[in-house]
Amino acid sequence: MSFEVVTSSFRVSRRRGVPLVETLRIGGLAGLAAAAFALIGAYVAMDKRHVIENSLTLSQIAFALIAIAAGQVAGRAGEGGRTRPPLATALFHGGLAGLAGGAVVAALLLLLASFNLRTTLVAASPMLAKALSFGAPIASPQALAQLAALGAACGFVGGLVAALPAPVRRAVTGGFWAVLVAGLFRDVFVSIFDNLPALPGLEGMVFGSGGIEPGGAVVLFALVSGLVLAKDRLAGARKAAGGGAASKWRVGLLLAGLCVLPLVTDDFVAQVAMLVALYMLMGMGLNIELGLAGLVDLGFVAFFAVGAYTVALLCSSGPLAVADVSFWVALPVAVVLAAGAGMLFGLPVLRVRGDYLAMATLALGEIIRLLVLSDALAPYLGGSQGIIEIDPPSLFGLSLKSPASLYYLALALAGVVAFISWRLQHARIGRAWLAMREDEDVAQALGIDPVASKLLAYTIGAAFAGAAGAVFAALIGSVYPHSFQLLVSINVLAILVIGGLGSLPGVLVGAIVLIGLPELLREFGEFRYLFYGIALVAMMHKRADGLWPASRVGGDADA
Repeated sequence: MSFEVVTSSFRVSRRRGVPLVETLRIGGLAGLAAAAFALIGAYVAMDKRHVIENSLTLSQIAFALIAIAAGQVAGRAGEGGRTRPPLATALFHGGLAGLAGGAVVAALLLLLASFNLRTTLVAASPMLAKALSFGAPIASPQALAQLAALGAACGFVGGLVAALPAPVRRAVTGGFWAVLVAGLFRDVFVSIFDNLPALPGLEGMVFGSGGIEPGGAVVLFALVSGLVLAKDRLAGARKAAGGGAASKWRVGLLLAGLCVLPLVTDDFVAQVAMLVALYMLMGMGLNIELGLAGLVDLGFVAFFAVGAYTVALLCSSGPLAVADVSFWVALPVAVVLAAGAGMLFGLPVLRVRGDYLAMATLALGEIIRLLVLSDALAPYLGGSQGIIEIDPPSLFGLSLKSPASLYYLALALAGVVAFISWRLQHARIGRAWLAMREDEDVAQALGIDPVASKLLAYTIGAAFAGAAGAVFAALIGSVYPHSFQLLVSINVLAILVIGGLGSLPGVLVGAIVLIGLPELLREFGEFRYLFYGIALVAMMHKRADGLWPASRVGGDADA
């Protein structure tokens, strides 16, 4: 196994050891990871959730994935890290790594049955020991042997995956993830089936009461695997023919899905979609600052608060209202005020770069929040009590109160902001921002005024944040200071990094992944953030440019 740590200035490499020792080490580490997963309580919490109806729970799949990953890594390590090792070698090392991991979990089970670990590890309960015994007598030789055998079998599968040709491996992986997503988000898909009268009876054939039916899982796996194989072939043919319109199709499908989602799901999914649309709106604003101009802004939430409080003061029917105007009148006022705040604050701070700019903007976000909370401004902004009774927007006499209607409001504004961003990105000022992002000194030598260009980007980003704040106030119907904490800025920043800096489709994908999926997994409580963190680390390792990176040639990926 190779171990490499790469930073901007140095690289550390570890020499590979004997393959057999490396395999056992990988298996041991995988077993420790599985044991840690069980001892923090995640195994018991997720063991009640079936992904495959009456067959496989989410905990069992998590254990299997750990062993399969260990088998795949060990299968490659057995041949010195080759991309596609010989089948026999991969199977041997994969199975051995899985066996070692299973042995570690079996040792944990034996410890749970022999000692009372609950004084220090609360989750080391008899319930965990029973769950790890998989129906056999607790900690019996049969239970220990089946843990080792299951680990070896999963490791074997991992070794097989490592030896598969790359297209087949992608197809198998795609089919597996499709089944996992379908089983995990069963309620979302069931609500879609319920709202599609053209598919009567299909829901019962595919989904059970807690997950996807085994037969449906097999069909879905085969279908998605076949589609992935066909897509690879089409991509190869298109590349040979010199074509390249795949990104437009993907953008079109993504937009079509966003438009019809609230119509074919229930109110809960519509509320989650509404939140995703709101973060999309904010993400596109920060994309101007960070994605194009390279300005690290940790105080983005300040302009979001300016927009929200502006609408609250202008549209509220409460005692703190300064006017009683329509949302459509308050919206441009909020955008202008947020842009003005961005310009005023940008003038003194945009002469600094990098980490110093991040610290300065971080301070801005906290200053705005503390000012709103202060006793001095409480008679005007409500202090910790906030401003309530904000009237919802109305359009042609219809009040936009339902989650679906508010979602379309946020989506429409996000579309307008996306169009403006796209036009700016492909204009002269957009190229100037990109030049500054890559090398500010070189850009200045080419005649670009760095302060003016950065100030324009900062002002436009602040205006978009103000629009998002205005929509937020209308969506929630009230504003409170605790809604504008640093975490909002960090979430928006993470959306850009995960989706892809400078990529408009990346903002959409990042908002769905970072905001939508955790909301849909609320049943797992805080453990959902465990997978959230693991997925982020794995994604940064595999796709450091983001899930939908911006094209560097002509910028047409975003078109």
